[in-house]
Amino acid sequence: MNKKNSLSVLTNGILKENPTLVLILGTCPTLATTTTVTGALGMGIAAMIVLLCSNVFISLLRKVIPETMRIPCYIVIIAGFVTIVKMLVQAFFPGLYETLGVYLDLITVNCIILGRAEMFANKNSVAASALDGIGMGLGFTLALTAMATIREVFGAASFAGASIPFLENYTIAFLTKAPGGLLVYGLLIALVYAITKGKAPAKTSFSCSGCPNAATCHIETCSGKGDEA
Repeated sequence: MNKKNSLSVLTNGILKENPTLVLILGTCPTLATTTTVTGALGMGIAAMIVLLCSNVFISLLRKVIPETMRIPCYIVIIAGFVTIVKMLVQAFFPGLYETLGVYLDLITVNCIILGRAEMFANKNSVAASALDGIGMGLGFTLALTAMATIREVFGAASFAGASIPFLENYTIAFLTKAPGGLLVYGLLIALVYAITKGKAPAKTSFSCSGCPNAATCHIETCSGKGDEA
């Protein structure tokens, strides 16, 4: 893998193929953990560590894992790294552990991580998979942090728990609620769409070609047409 390709793999997930704002994956933790900047950063970094480690490990074992058992194997590998990260967060960052709660465990079934395992790590070298994990993790973290900044600053007049006095009388409490989160999420998606002019090649990362149910699925794209669009 040359330097140009390495840079492309690393930076794709930040904007061009941002997993949250372009591929629209991982919406559950996106909405649930972005009421505070601290929680968003914690979730993003935890997910990035799991994504990096699982990508590397799955790439190492890609020629050993049986084709018919790859999804269960991926989940076991991801769950192992999630358990390690969860234990470390609980030991060294108890406040963050309480804030994230069950969403730390749910990293195991985060479709971003499973999707990268299936569509990238399973087909590429260890080095490329590591760069992909870092890039996608950074993209996820940046998206969560941007969303949390808007919600916390304008919804609670604070940033990472530190109050912003001149905004205390002008808060928009709606932004701290679920509907407010959806509004901010939609606006950020629209902004990224405008920046990329709607040309983000999401199909290069996620398509029906790797789906084990493609043969029996009635969705049109599973016939292969989706890959040709």
